[in-house]
Amino acid sequence: MTITRRDFVKSSAGAVIGGAALGSRSAWAAAGKHPPGIQLYTVRDQLKKDFEGTLRDVHSAGFVEVEAAGYYDRTAPQFKQAVENAGLHLVSVHHALADLLQKGDELISYVHELGSSYLICSAPRAQDPARKDLTLDDWKWCAGQFNKLGERVKAAGMQFGYHNHVHEFEKHEGGIGYDALLNSTDPKLVTFEMDCGWVAVGGYQPAEYLNKYPNRISLLHVKDMVNDGSKWHSTILGRGKVDYSAIFAAAKNVKRYFYEQEEFEGSPTEALTASAEYLRKSGF
Repeated sequence: MTITRRDFVKSSAGAVIGGAALGSRSAWAAAGKHPPGIQLYTVRDQLKKDFEGTLRDVHSAGFVEVEAAGYYDRTAPQFKQAVENAGLHLVSVHHALADLLQKGDELISYVHELGSSYLICSAPRAQDPARKDLTLDDWKWCAGQFNKLGERVKAAGMQFGYHNHVHEFEKHEGGIGYDALLNSTDPKLVTFEMDCGWVAVGGYQPAEYLNKYPNRISLLHVKDMVNDGSKWHSTILGRGKVDYSAIFAAAKNVKRYFYEQEEFEGSPTEALTASAEYLRKSGF
């Protein structure tokens, strides 16, 4: 379901955080909380129609930091300026491994010019690009590629990381892909952005990973999930099955987090404002 700019503005124009307009990173820091972030894939449809206006509306809904997934035909200076003009701060950027292997230098340079702190790999690939299903050996091969990319990204003054989906938790003889990545990557070169929703769908507890690997997971995707009887899909924070009270309690070393919702049952505007309010009340 798409969102019109008129509906977005109508719903979010008066949104404030906790009765005080904590609309800046410094205000959140002073309150001892993490600035609420959003993965811009959540509003991908609107960004295509009104890039600058949608960024302003995201800020009005209660978000302060953003993570990019696509640049909408803008140069790095243009993208960066639009984000800043909206009162937002870009922290992280997503790129698939296939693209990073093909044009890594170009992408690393672009992300550096954006001023981003993190370059996150958002999708793996098999050693043989003709295959879609990954074996445990493929995951270990990916880990090797991540270490190499991590060196290059670190040399550019940023941190490389990996964002999971659900297939990392498929069982193989010898373990699961997510554990292979954690155990086969160099902590000095590769961090992890754990998508809590997909971890839960995969049958594991995000809080347990945060407790077991307290220094490996620097970022979170805060995504709530429900099952409609046929498949899992994301929903408004606090209305799904993911226990975020336990996750936030365990996320002692997490530096950034980003709300993400990939589809909407009702108004997308309601989802953003309600989810921002959920994050405000979480105290994280």
